[in-house]
Amino acid sequence: MGREEVLRAIRQAESEAKQTIADAESKAAEIVSKARLTATEIIQAGRSDSEAYAQTKISEARSAAESEAQKVSKEGDSTIGSIHDGGEGSREVAVNAVLDAFRS
Repeated sequence: MGREEVLRAIRQAESEAKQTIADAESKAAEIVSKARLTATEIIQAGRSDSEAYAQTKISEARSAAESEAQKVSKEGDSTIGSIHDGGEGSREVAVNAVLDAFRS
């Protein structure tokens, strides 16, 4: 092999190496781009899932609170009714006591 052929082979090898490097860089950029897109999709799906879960938990808590509030309200209404009914008989005694106090 002559000197010219050796130089030509070296130049061709360099050219092929440059092309291989360019192809590798292009493929690497494509892989990074796909990875970023996938990561963005995963993050969005995670946010969506966590938001849906949070809304479910808020609804459950609201429902439980409303149920408890209804119980307390019923108990309060019952207690008020008992006090009112219990006071019904004492009103006459109280009115008479007040009138007697004014008369004395």
